[in-house]
Amino acid sequence: MMTDKEVLLLRRKLDLLLRTGKLLMESAADTNRIERNMKRVAAFMGIPEEKLHIDIRWTMIMVNVSDERNSFSKFQKCEKHGINMTTISQVSKLSWRAIEQDYSLDKYEEELEKIVRQPRNYTPYIVAIGAGFACGGFCKLFGGDWIAFLLTSICTFIGFRVRARCVEAGLNAYMGIALAAFICTCLAYASSFLGISGTPYLPLLACALFIVPGVPLINFVDDMIDNHLLVGITRAANTVMMVAAMTFGIAFALRLLVMNDVSIDHKFSELSMVPHDPYYVYAIAAAISAVGFSMIFNIQRRLLWVVALGGIIAVCIRNFVNFELGYGPVIGSFMGSFVVSLIAVKAVHWFHVPNHVLTIPSVIPMIPGVLMYRSLLGFINLHGVIGEVTNAFSNGINSALIILCISLGVAVPNIFARRYIAKDRQRYLQEELEKRRQRGKFIEW
Repeated sequence: MMTDKEVLLLRRKLDLLLRTGKLLMESAADTNRIERNMKRVAAFMGIPEEKLHIDIRWTMIMVNVSDERNSFSKFQKCEKHGINMTTISQVSKLSWRAIEQDYSLDKYEEELEKIVRQPRNYTPYIVAIGAGFACGGFCKLFGGDWIAFLLTSICTFIGFRVRARCVEAGLNAYMGIALAAFICTCLAYASSFLGISGTPYLPLLACALFIVPGVPLINFVDDMIDNHLLVGITRAANTVMMVAAMTFGIAFALRLLVMNDVSIDHKFSELSMVPHDPYYVYAIAAAISAVGFSMIFNIQRRLLWVVALGGIIAVCIRNFVNFELGYGPVIGSFMGSFVVSLIAVKAVHWFHVPNHVLTIPSVIPMIPGVLMYRSLLGFINLHGVIGEVTNAFSNGINSALIILCISLGVAVPNIFARRYIAKDRQRYLQEELEKRRQRGKFIEW
C-alpha cells in the first residue's frame, strides 16, 4: 500500500498533468498533440506509460494511474476555449525542457504558471487591426480594388471589437458571433453607397470572414483521421454552430437591408472566379491575410514573415493549378494546402514550433468566400424559379468541398510525417530519461 505522503505526491503529479492538458485543449491544440504532450510530461514525472490512462474530451480531461493494488483518478474541466498558438508551442517546449534540464515538480509548476499568466503577443486593438487587414486581404483576393480593401478592413475592425465586447460582457458565444456578423454586413452595405470604390459590393463578401472557424475545422479533420472520434465530432458540432451563427447574422442583415435590391444578387452571380490581377497582387493580398489571422491566433512575432510566405505559396499554387492547369478550385485548394503542409513538416525543425502554427494561418486565405455567399444569397432569394435550388446547392457543395480539401491538405502530410518521426522521438525520450536516471534526477511515481 502507498503511504499518505506518496498519495499526496501522486495527486500533485496528476494535477499538474491535467493542468497541462487543459492549457493545450483551451488553446485549440489537436487531440493527438494533447495526448503526446501529456504522456511526455507523465514520463518526466516518472509515471510509467503502461500504468497511465488518459481520456480527452472537449470539456473534460480524465487521467487514471493504476497498478495491481492501487488506482487513482482525477478530472479536469475545460471551459474557456480559444486559440493561442504561442501557448501550444511553449507547452511543447516545456515538456522537453523539463526532462533535459532535470526540473523538479516545483520548477515545472512555476514554468507552467508563467505560460498561463503570459500576456498575448498583441494588444486587443492590434489584433482587431490585424483581423481587419486579414479580411481586407480576402476582399482583394476576391477581385476587389484597394479602396474596397480599406472599407472591408474598417468594417471588420468594428465587427471584431463588437465580438470582443460581447465576450467580455459574458454574452453567449454564438450570439456574439451573429451580432458581429450582422454589424459587419450592415456597415459593408452602407459603404457601397459612398461611391469611392469600383467594386462596392465585395466588402460584403469579406467583412465577416474573420469568424470562419478554420482552426476547429482542421482540428476536426485531424482528430477524425487519428481516430479521436468523440472529440472530433464535438469540434465539428462547434464549427457548425459557429458557421450557423455567422450565417444567421449575415442572412438577417441581407434580408433586412437588401431584400428589395435585386442588383446585389445579380452582381454576386456575375463575379469572376478567374484572377484578373497579376500574381504579385494576389501574393501581397495573401500575405496580408495570413499575417492578420496569425495575430488572431497569437502566433509569435518572429514567425509572421514565415506565415506570410506560406500564404503566398498556398494561394499562388491554388491559382496555378486551378486556372493555368485547369483542374478546378477543389484540386487547386487541396494542392495549395498540401504543399504548404509538406514544407512545414521540414520547417517545424527550423523554427521549433508545431506544424499547425505555420500551416493553418497560411491556408486560411484560400477560403472560398464568393461561392459561400452565392450559395447563401441563392437560398435567401428563392422565388420558385426552376434551377434556383440546384444552383444554390451547387455553390454550397463546391464551397464545402474546397474547405474540406483545404483541411485534408493540411492534415494528411502532418499525420503521415508524425507517424514516421514518432519512433525517433520515443527513442530520444527514452535516452533522455535514462540519462536522468544515471544522474540520479529521475522522479519515481
